[in-house]
Amino acid sequence: MNAIELLKADHEKVRGLLSKLADTTKRAEKTRTELLEQIRLELDVHTQIEEEIFYPAFKDAVGESKDEATVFEALEEHRAAGELVLPDLLATDVTSDRFSGRAKVLKELVEHHAKEEEDEMFKTARQVLSKEQLDELGQQMAQRKQELLEMGAEQIELLKKQRGQVGSEQSPPRASLQ
Repeated sequence: MNAIELLKADHEKVRGLLSKLADTTKRAEKTRTELLEQIRLELDVHTQIEEEIFYPAFKDAVGESKDEATVFEALEEHRAAGELVLPDLLATDVTSDRFSGRAKVLKELVEHHAKEEEDEMFKTARQVLSKEQLDELGQQMAQRKQELLEMGAEQIELLKKQRGQVGSEQSPPRASLQ
């Protein structure tokens, strides 16, 4: 599976999980809790493989062009979802009225981000990266994804903190994309 196919499959999986979450009611406490933990893990893993592998390769391939700005916008969308919206949702009582609203905001943010990547970044990536490069990136990303899934959400959170990927206003810039 090449890099773009892998990322699109992740997008579809998370969209499906977010749709399931949006369809739940306050009474579905166990289901909401389980879906939320699965969404957290999937988003954390997806974000890591993009930021560690795909975005740096894309940025190198486009060089200093207008397409480079899409990487920085994508990073900010990751920050908004992963450091602002998702933590708020995780801290919200799954049986509260606020939970549904916050879940909807996360769903809309993720859908917007995925659509932009698919419509803009992936189109450009197909133009600037060869089939071989996309296949190699896909292999690297699949391997890293498996490693991260085995680590679990708590260990990924520690990894992000070590790399300055949490609280980015106070932390140094993400090393791989400076």
